[in-house]
Amino acid sequence: MYGATRSSPKVFLAGPIQGFEDKQNYRTVLSRLLEEAGYKVVDPWEREKLYYRADVVDVETARKVVERDLSDIDRCDLFLAYMPVLSAGVCMELFYAKRSGKPTLVILTLENPSPWIMAHADHVFKSIEEFKDFLESFRLETG
Repeated sequence: MYGATRSSPKVFLAGPIQGFEDKQNYRTVLSRLLEEAGYKVVDPWEREKLYYRADVVDVETARKVVERDLSDIDRCDLFLAYMPVLSAGVCMELFYAKRSGKPTLVILTLENPSPWIMAHADHVFKSIEEFKDFLESFRLETG
């Protein structure tokens, strides 16, 4: 399976946003890898860019952002989190995805991760490169 199609499995791409607004290039790299492996990527950053650049955020808007993220996780087949730093949002999304029965993959570069992260991750990768190798070997096994 090379290249995403309409019937491709969907992957929710989680990663730190708050405080990382100008460091989102990992999303481009991971999206490309996933799409080349035949997945359709659902990336909340695409719609939340303006929200995280706003000076003031009201509670109602914050609730809508969270509800949309949870809805996106529900309609995805797989959850992938990139965690170079601890992120409250990513941890909450990971918890929700796991509790919703989604397969959860985490690229985790933290040195001493919380047991909560480890317990909710089905697969842990130490780098994007390690994840890339996994995708390539998985594609070879199933292709």
